[in-house]
Amino acid sequence: MSSSFEKFQRRRLVTSYFSVVLSVFLVLFMLGLLALFVVNSRKLSNDFKEGIAMSVYFKDEAQDSTLQKFGDSLKATTFAKTVDFVSKDAAAKTHSDIIGEDFMEFLGVNPLQNSFDIHIKADYVESDSIAKIERKLRENKLIADIIYDKQLVQLVNENVEKASMWILIISGFLTVVAVLLINSSLRLSIYANRFIIKTMQMVGATKAFIRKPFIIRSIKLGMIGSGVAILALLGVLFYVDSNFPNLGIMEDQLSIFLILLGVFAAGVLITWLSTHFATQRFLNLRTDDLY
Repeated sequence: MSSSFEKFQRRRLVTSYFSVVLSVFLVLFMLGLLALFVVNSRKLSNDFKEGIAMSVYFKDEAQDSTLQKFGDSLKATTFAKTVDFVSKDAAAKTHSDIIGEDFMEFLGVNPLQNSFDIHIKADYVESDSIAKIERKLRENKLIADIIYDKQLVQLVNENVEKASMWILIISGFLTVVAVLLINSSLRLSIYANRFIIKTMQMVGATKAFIRKPFIIRSIKLGMIGSGVAILALLGVLFYVDSNFPNLGIMEDQLSIFLILLGVFAAGVLITWLSTHFATQRFLNLRTDDLY
């Protein structure tokens, strides 16, 4: 009879430990994924912003030396990420390839203009900043026109702001849920040992002495859960990087390391604090209240 009871207690204890590890793993895995998404979403939004080109067209009377000087001055600016010169002949060839015939044969002349395609750094892809850049460039009297998608710039910035706001809200919500879930699992685990806690207290053990083994055990469970979460996150990273190499998700190794370190630290910290307060609650209960 006692052997069956001991087996039942052992199974219940193992189940309790497993539920704690599973809770820690699931919660920290989701938080880690969210953190990785936040880091890479900024990179993706920046790449998208920097993909918007500003085309600067020059009048036909602009000499090669003028164009060369303008290109060199652009490369020296703080706002230009890349500067590509497109000659009128190269532009004509591109247009001919697109339409499938040489339009200059029946026009007799090349109506296109020499131009520069400027990809602006993400920090400057704002409506006000681009407008200032445009006004500054238009001071050059040899510039015929400047074209870029103004509506796209505005739309991108509005959507990035909305996405950032929702990411912050979701992050805060998941953090609260993480603490509550892990705390509930640990409290259930300690609840099963409430009579042992009270018995140790009645024979004269100090509160710190009683808490110590529970805290050590919970920290170990938290380390196991966070360790499994880290392995799962690394698996996701390698999978995404191998299937979508153009995202460059593994390039920012420092951020990845800090996120994984934060996941491990969160697993240890949350389990430690939850166990401390849970044991303190049962230590402060009267014997009659344990039932």
